[in-house]
Amino acid sequence: MRRLAEIPPTAGLPPRLSDLFASKGDLPRALSAELGTGGALVTCSGTAALMLALRVARQRQPRRDTVIVPAFTCPLVAIAVHALGLRLRITDLACDSLDIDLDSLRAQLDDRVLAVVPTHLGGRVTDVAAVKCLVADSGIAVIEDAAQSLGATINGRSIGLAGDIGFFSLAAGKGLSTYEGGVVIARDPAWLDAMRELQDALPRKSAFEFRRCIELIGYTLFYRPLPMRWVYGLPLHRALERGDPVGAIGDRFPMDVPLHRMGGWRQGVGARAARRLPTFLDERRACALPRIDRLRAIPGVHVHGDRDGERGVWPTLFVRLDSERRRDTVLDRLWMAGLGVSRMFIHALPDYAELRDIVPRQHCPNATSLAARSFTISNSPWLGDEDFEAVCRVIESA
Repeated sequence: MRRLAEIPPTAGLPPRLSDLFASKGDLPRALSAELGTGGALVTCSGTAALMLALRVARQRQPRRDTVIVPAFTCPLVAIAVHALGLRLRITDLACDSLDIDLDSLRAQLDDRVLAVVPTHLGGRVTDVAAVKCLVADSGIAVIEDAAQSLGATINGRSIGLAGDIGFFSLAAGKGLSTYEGGVVIARDPAWLDAMRELQDALPRKSAFEFRRCIELIGYTLFYRPLPMRWVYGLPLHRALERGDPVGAIGDRFPMDVPLHRMGGWRQGVGARAARRLPTFLDERRACALPRIDRLRAIPGVHVHGDRDGERGVWPTLFVRLDSERRRDTVLDRLWMAGLGVSRMFIHALPDYAELRDIVPRQHCPNATSLAARSFTISNSPWLGDEDFEAVCRVIESA
């Protein structure tokens, strides 16, 4: 089933060469308009956005030093907490769900907790209201990790506004990308003003910003199925052949987080691309919904979708099977087939060897089970109906 072309593992907004000819653009204003917020702050990465949010929360609650995150989330979240010298606690997910388990969270709460970080994972909308209710009047900040979910809404309002602060990622393969980048919004403008003040103290010019500019040019040139075979597919094959699934999906990160301001040129590129984002998200939703129905018709297959009032975005279809053995059988046949099948994260946070020094050794059975039984199918416009049906046949035969 291996092909010359490689479908990207997520449905990133396809960049255009014309985007690169942008002069400076007002990316914060473009994103504020898209999100329907009073303001937005653009950062050099989603990780940097989270760190700004935590620093402002610490300014307000200097006696608190502990951050609670779900056990199934990006390793960069744990690295961001560690980089600020804060303590990490993890909470399990509800069974067969992407929501935080409220009983697990309740058991973690005390007067040292600075913030809870619920995650809108893979374009899905998590139940922030329940978390907010649980920590009400405690002084604990609720910071929504919407890194993978730019454009998602709940009851017609952008996610990121039910808690105190929300942040999104503009990394490669996201719905809107400046190769690396982040966006922060806040319910209270005072939070946003405080984060902007911290960001203004960061260097404007840096070697990292120059590097990101070069990488953005490369991303614009190579984010296509044929070149993706070389820049993504071959490294993926090599990592899997040496038994390194963590390296295969890029879950291994340095502990140092670059902090600087995004330059005007990259913001201009992002502002141009942002004009196409609403139409692109609508198209991806129209593509995803019938494919979800097709998958759900297969016995033992569950696809995480929207609940009442939720309108998520669809970078991928997040699939959970009835057993780890069946999931592994599917991946053995599809992960290297070039059809956009991949994994969200390889492990729950406590199970990463790379994080053993910064993540508590805690048993989180629901998160571990989800990691073991799940995989993703790209919702890229380059994954045609015939290729999607080939994926479905493999799942049926597993």
